[in-house]
Amino acid sequence: MNIERWVPLVGWLRSYNRKLLSRDALAAVIVTLMLVPQALAYALLAGLPAEMGLYASMLPLVLYAIFGTSASLAVGPVAVAALMTASALSNFATPGSPEYIGAALVLAALSGLILIAMGVLRLGFLVNFLSHPVISGFITASGILIAISQLKHIVGVEAAGHNVIDLLGSLLSQWQQVNMMTLLIGLGVWGFLLVCRKRLNKWLMALGVSAGAAGLVVKAAPISAVIITTLLAWGLNLQQHGVAVVGFVPSGLPAITLPSLDQSLWLGLLPAALLISLVGFVESVSVAQTLAAKRRQRIDPNQELIALGMANVGAGVGGGSPVSGGFSRSVVNFEAGAATPLAGAFTAAGIVLSTLLLTDVLAFLPTATLAATIIVAVGTLIDLPAIKRTWQYSRSDGVAMVATILLTLLHSVELGIISGVVLSLGLHLYRTSQPHSAVVGRVPGTEHFRNVKRHQVETDEQLAILRIDESLYFANARYLEDTVMALAARSPALKHIVLTCQAVNVIDASALESLEAINARLNDAGATLHLAEVKGPVMDRLQHTDFCRELTGHVFFTTFDAWQALAHSANAHQTASSASTPPLPTQPEETTPCSSDTPK
Repeated sequence: MNIERWVPLVGWLRSYNRKLLSRDALAAVIVTLMLVPQALAYALLAGLPAEMGLYASMLPLVLYAIFGTSASLAVGPVAVAALMTASALSNFATPGSPEYIGAALVLAALSGLILIAMGVLRLGFLVNFLSHPVISGFITASGILIAISQLKHIVGVEAAGHNVIDLLGSLLSQWQQVNMMTLLIGLGVWGFLLVCRKRLNKWLMALGVSAGAAGLVVKAAPISAVIITTLLAWGLNLQQHGVAVVGFVPSGLPAITLPSLDQSLWLGLLPAALLISLVGFVESVSVAQTLAAKRRQRIDPNQELIALGMANVGAGVGGGSPVSGGFSRSVVNFEAGAATPLAGAFTAAGIVLSTLLLTDVLAFLPTATLAATIIVAVGTLIDLPAIKRTWQYSRSDGVAMVATILLTLLHSVELGIISGVVLSLGLHLYRTSQPHSAVVGRVPGTEHFRNVKRHQVETDEQLAILRIDESLYFANARYLEDTVMALAARSPALKHIVLTCQAVNVIDASALESLEAINARLNDAGATLHLAEVKGPVMDRLQHTDFCRELTGHVFFTTFDAWQALAHSANAHQTASSASTPPLPTQPEETTPCSSDTPK
């Protein structure tokens, strides 16, 4: 058994040296400064005590360092997972209650077990069912929903709801109770972070600061906001003015405990855990692959499933909430020079120190600061122009994207992503159930064949060459029958029909029965069915079937071979303007044996 396959750390640790250590340590310091406020903020977003965000940034990061394959991916609490966690758990308990916290641990552990199982079974391909427009739409809607959900902390009122309508209605009903001091802090931090993100980089570079250093300073701006507002809240005793703060944060490390084993709770959370797992994996792998490509490295998606699964199991037993790879933190980790996954373990050590030493200070941190931090962070998730781009390119993908956005915003997170996936699959089945096909003719003087409706080509009234541009399976098998028989009905002089299969990767059992029916019906009508350019794996399967023995025609190696063997030069007519182009020399017929009487 190759242990490096399951524990990548064993492989790269052999060549670990002091240079790599210094790069990982520096990246860890920078990411720790960024992660502390994010971890607190995302815990509150999930309806959990603030310290659970810190706990979710300890053991999960260590486990990912052991099992992960990405040197740059920064695992921990993220906005979308926090939103999905809150949405799932609110159906089981009151946010912040012991039952709610227990359910969060179960959700993290269950998500981890799902990911590990998918990794062991090499099921990474299943995430392909989440199309990019659906994921993009879901993330955009989640960003909007998260931003709106944080407005209550900006204005200092209580508001609740699972969708935009409920949240906005709850906020508007309490507009008279807005706390002006909280509003001032929230808007101040919001504006400060926006200015830092859009202007500070240029200002620093104008002062002679290098682009890399300026970028890192900008990324660390949230920690400045945390320090300043925490000191203000402590020095001015803003709690007496109605400003909500994080409050008591327990000092020390979380206890390692097993989550609740209540079977009904595990079954109830299973759908949400599956969605969190899939969405988190897609987001994490996309980030990891993008960053790995910049260094000409590669990651193993199936091993990433195991690594993220172990990280989530670690969160479940270590007092945290579901985790995945964060985009902004991973980019900062990459730019800071992280060389191996061990940078994540060093970040976990930084979080441990923060939990041990800074909890008394963090108790004075205004929740409005965390809310502003979240709103600015999720701004990068919102990509409204993508709706127009997708709609212009593909109406069906645009419909799936818009439906995902609207249902997520107007109903719930779960319905949004499930509907998007179902709609994407339905649209895919619809498109492939009516595959594009074209009758093709020979481009004069060449061995090339093109659509007779688009090009001037040579054709033969006794021969029709039909190009099928899709794999053949149950959804389009009947459509193929109708297409071929309609072609035969339109051309009484037709004696040969050739199906060119260069785009056919699969012929399933339903499609095979349709081919057998087409072969029999054409034979009854006095016409012969032929195939051309059948791919090797497809041909291997056909050769073990009755269809291969009963085929009335031949299987040709190329479309040109079929043309040479079946076209009647006396009857062939040319519709091309280049009629005088001399044909290529005739080549001997080349067929692939499909039955014992097929000519070689």
